[in-house]
Amino acid sequence: MERTGTTRRRALAATGAAAAGLLGGCSGGGGDRPAPRRPSAADRARRAEEALRRRSAGVSRDLLAGYDAAIAAHAALRPRLAPLREAAARHVAALDPASPPPSPPPGGAAPPDAPPGAAGAPAAASAGAGAARDAAAPSPSAAGDPPGPPADPSVVLKELAALASRTAGAHTEALDGAPPELARLLASVAAASAAHAYLLAAPAEGGAS
Repeated sequence: MERTGTTRRRALAATGAAAAGLLGGCSGGGGDRPAPRRPSAADRARRAEEALRRRSAGVSRDLLAGYDAAIAAHAALRPRLAPLREAAARHVAALDPASPPPSPPPGGAAPPDAPPGAAGAPAAASAGAGAARDAAAPSPSAAGDPPGPPADPSVVLKELAALASRTAGAHTEALDGAPPELARLLASVAAASAAHAYLLAAPAEGGAS
């Protein structure tokens, strides 16, 4: 009987060890897959700032596109708009350094220290070639494309002033919740955009902000 009892105890011990091994193997297999990492507060803040920078750069990019369209349609406005256009391009680059740099202005850019008339010369030269293409091309309404800038330069300036004013307002609204460094940049760009609106609405020529 003693031998039988000893055999039973050994059998139970062996069964328990095997069960423990199976349980250990199951739990070990599940542990090979790490739990998904939750983003930290710093990660969330960084992503929010990147998204805000992209949105804000897009706002200034719309103003930049307005300047490009106006310069392409009215070469005579280039001396007045080129400095403002260059300032808007700098705003886009500062707000979203990771984005591709803005394309050069229509007709090429004049050196920063060149007199205003120097910028108008290449644009005037390209305007003649563009006029022939425009005459042969279908009208925007016939092609289904959105209409270009108005034919009256004074109306173009008025629309640009309104666009610059909306740009300033959008950057001012974006200040709420922006981190300190980005908030300072947004405030600066908003003030510059407001200055653009003033200069565009003024009858005399103005410079960049």
